Amino acid sequence: MVTLPVYNMSGEQVDTFEFNSDELGKLVSLNLLHEAVVMYQANLRQGSAKSKKRSEVAGSKKKMYRQKGTGNARAGHKRSGVRRGGGHIFAKAPRDFSYRLPRKALQTATRIALLRKINGQDLILLNELTISEIKTKKVVELLKNLNVDSSVLLATDTYDVNVYKSGRNLPRTTVLPAAEINAYQILKPKKVVMTKKALDSFRKPLHVESAEN
Repeated sequence: MVTLPVYNMSGEQVDTFEFNSDELGKLVSLNLLHEAVVMYQANLRQGSAKSKKRSEVAGSKKKMYRQKGTGNARAGHKRSGVRRGGGHIFAKAPRDFSYRLPRKALQTATRIALLRKINGQDLILLNELTISEIKTKKVVELLKNLNVDSSVLLATDTYDVNVYKSGRNLPRTTVLPAAEINAYQILKPKKVVMTKKALDSFRKPLHVESAEN
């Protein structure tokens, strides 16, 4: 059993939350977690790097001088990759780095990442996270009350416009609903601030979830 303190938005402990860690995953696979993070990082790559190969640079294709008798090394045309201004020998071309692991594997990896944050005492549980109006100052006060001065993920159970717009301009702060959170987004920040309802959504069996993590 895991027991977590529950805080309110003023930073005061108001309750405790107990649950079985097996609900997040009975088998912790660091290899699966690594594969998931590598996949998410690969999917973030633009893949727009481009350099010209020898057929794309300007210049004549005529042989620069005869093969023998000049005393110089053999030379082809001026677009050769060994010459200044020539094309790259192994030229880069735009490519798509993205790929997908099985959905259930990604959902399992998300739960493993969450469990690691809990075991490392880097998860702060809130009884609720509600903001009546869009004010960045409200989120700043919340993080100050919780003694969070590092990168942080604010996780709500559903999409909350006020919370999202109040926190999106803060540096090193990400605001997401539970349905859109994946393993990389959990592991990247130092701290995770999550509501009880958001944590409950990860305790459900994988086969009943409709959202893709």
